[in-house]
Amino acid sequence: MALLAMNHLHKDEPYEDLLGLWSDLEAALSLLLSEPQRIAGFAGKLQQLDRWLQDLIAHDTDAALYLMFQRAASSTAGYSASHALVCASLCHVLAQALHLDRGERQILVLAALTMNIGMNALQDLLAEQREPLSSTQAQAVQQHARDSRELLQQLHVTDALWLAVVEHHHAPQPPASLATLAPQQRLVRILGTVDRYAALISPRKTRAGRSAAESLQILQQHGHSTDEIQQGLIEVTGLYPPGTYVQLDSGEIAVVLRRGAHPDEPQMASVIDRDGGSLYPPVMYLDSRRPRVQSALSRSAITLELDPRAMAQLGVHCAQSSQSLYRMVQVPGSKRNTLP
Repeated sequence: MALLAMNHLHKDEPYEDLLGLWSDLEAALSLLLSEPQRIAGFAGKLQQLDRWLQDLIAHDTDAALYLMFQRAASSTAGYSASHALVCASLCHVLAQALHLDRGERQILVLAALTMNIGMNALQDLLAEQREPLSSTQAQAVQQHARDSRELLQQLHVTDALWLAVVEHHHAPQPPASLATLAPQQRLVRILGTVDRYAALISPRKTRAGRSAAESLQILQQHGHSTDEIQQGLIEVTGLYPPGTYVQLDSGEIAVVLRRGAHPDEPQMASVIDRDGGSLYPPVMYLDSRRPRVQSALSRSAITLELDPRAMAQLGVHCAQSSQSLYRMVQVPGSKRNTLP
């Protein structure tokens, strides 16, 4: 049904269509991960979700990244499915940058969707938990990769590479060039990096999420990423990914709407003025008048409550190059202060 809906989704249709499809995809994945043994044909249904994911990203990659980063940075609810979807989306767009063949790309995404299936309920609980892990919880976390593999085998997953990548996705891998590694080592290293990157961005009840830029720096400092994978992430998301927030040299805070011609020059709209007040409608600068990005910001650094629905609407309209975007923003210097 969702794939059929994609065939009727056009650039000029309401943004709710695209938002709804992403929400439906996450809900379907959540059901599959939470009750896998009650659903017949698990592997086949997961592959259907992968095709759905591919269609949504192909429809508009910037919109996909925007919605994924907004979701990852703003909520701890339903963390397990949300984290899996963010990781799978990043793995999908990374696969091309890292020159993976089609078979490895599919295994990488399927492993991203299922790497934590062995502790799905616990992962949701831990995202909301303020207390330290109990000894039982710590043991479950320690063995979740093996438990995930065993559960997948019970669900009749037989692909040896898929199972191996899930089981070893936290294992350290050789620092050699990706092209020289065996498929299992290559995919484990990519997935391990993406998993850690997405986890750093996401908030917990015990800590705030980090900015995308800070997360990349932490990965590099702690050896979770090589220059090759880090550069791949920058190539596909930019230094300031769609859906994240930045401090401008004008004193304003802006949301990144889509990637720009250069990794450090995204398209963005100011949503908070230099005094900390809301800018409504947001201010979208033309390239020749655009302030420079001073630094990346985490969502927790923004004290003003922003309407998540309005922010999602703004991002999707921009990524679709929709004319309705220009009814939502101010453009300094134009005669009417808005574009027609």
